[in-house]
Amino acid sequence: MTVLVASDLDRTLIYSAAALGLTMPDPVAPRLLCVEVHESKPLSYMTETAAGLLAELTADPSVVFVPTTTRTRKQYQRIRFPGRPAPYAICASGGQLLVDGVPDRDWRRQVAARLAEECAPLEEVHQHLLSTADPAWLRKARLAEDLFAYLVVERALVPDEWVKALSEWADARGWSVSLQGRKIYAVPRPLTKSAAMHEVARRTGATTTLAAGDSLLDADLLLAADAGWRPGHGELADAAWTAPTVTALATAGVLAGEEIVRAFAREAARLGRLDA
Repeated sequence: MTVLVASDLDRTLIYSAAALGLTMPDPVAPRLLCVEVHESKPLSYMTETAAGLLAELTADPSVVFVPTTTRTRKQYQRIRFPGRPAPYAICASGGQLLVDGVPDRDWRRQVAARLAEECAPLEEVHQHLLSTADPAWLRKARLAEDLFAYLVVERALVPDEWVKALSEWADARGWSVSLQGRKIYAVPRPLTKSAAMHEVARRTGATTTLAAGDSLLDADLLLAADAGWRPGHGELADAAWTAPTVTALATAGVLAGEEIVRAFAREAARLGRLDA
């Protein structure tokens, strides 16, 4: 039996300093391991316990660990996970499938064909974002892998009405909008993490899929997996979103990441015993 473990990264498996959510007294806070450095500064962390559990999980030959992220390939490749390197990674919300770190050209062509057929072009959405965003709260506007667009904003200044109007405008054109921290994403609806996960499962012969994620962009991934987990923070938690095969954790912050890795390991071990 091969078990595929597809996990979202930011605020699911790894955490910035601002997202750690350490509410306990300092002397009993968990020890942290830095897993990402950007511009010579530490950026993302896991607890040391979570890192150890992940290393053990990836050492199991029956487990295929697949980092699954909205990040671009360049952003993803800054991360250094403990344990065996992941043979597959899903980047750009499913738009890039990396095989041993190299983009799979056939997958990218399949994605491009679907986007051209099913939704409005990226340039139209990008121009709409630029023309409607207020310079008072807009800090950056970016395109990711020529697949989707996102804004970096001062979250407290962004009117809820603007986000709602953008969501309605995008929905009519086959796009989805997701607000994650200081970033507002506009992503084509056919661009999904679940489609890429199914492709990796096909290639590896995985018989069971496990997944975790915290945002609306992870909902399709969680629904497509045989079992899923979401932390007690993020868009899905704020919306009280759940599903029959998804466990809604009460734990928030970096300790939720530790709990998720532990759940992956526990379920993989259970499935291994059933297969024995």
